[in-house]
Amino acid sequence: MTITICGSMQFHGEMRRLKKDLEAAGHTVFVPKGIDLMDTAGYVVPQEDDLRIAHKIEHDFIREHFRRIEKCDAILVANYAKKGIPDYIGGNTFLEMGLAFWLGKKIYLLNPVPDMEYRTEMHAMQPVVIDGDLSKIT
Repeated sequence: MTITICGSMQFHGEMRRLKKDLEAAGHTVFVPKGIDLMDTAGYVVPQEDDLRIAHKIEHDFIREHFRRIEKCDAILVANYAKKGIPDYIGGNTFLEMGLAFWLGKKIYLLNPVPDMEYRTEMHAMQPVVIDGDLSKIT
């Protein structure tokens, strides 16, 4: 299966480990372009909002990740605690889930749907919660 990992770039280390484990299980895995740039060109995610916006535009991060989702069979959302919210899913990841849903891709969540304002919409996309068990991706 081809899987695109989605999640906050704050979790780049965790996403690399997920990629490695999924590939060891025989899957083809895409990660966000920012991780590819970190590994090949020394890219560092800026901390300031203005610079992060400029980099998202310059590197076309959103569209590039959408292309990766388009090419896959499923997405895996790497949702960990962030901003004091367990199992956090932020704006970009929520957009990616919506695209995957629209395209008919299977949506896997590493952890449960977070208690956030748009949790109703996340539940309506019918993700499969794997509770950290990658063997549940079929």
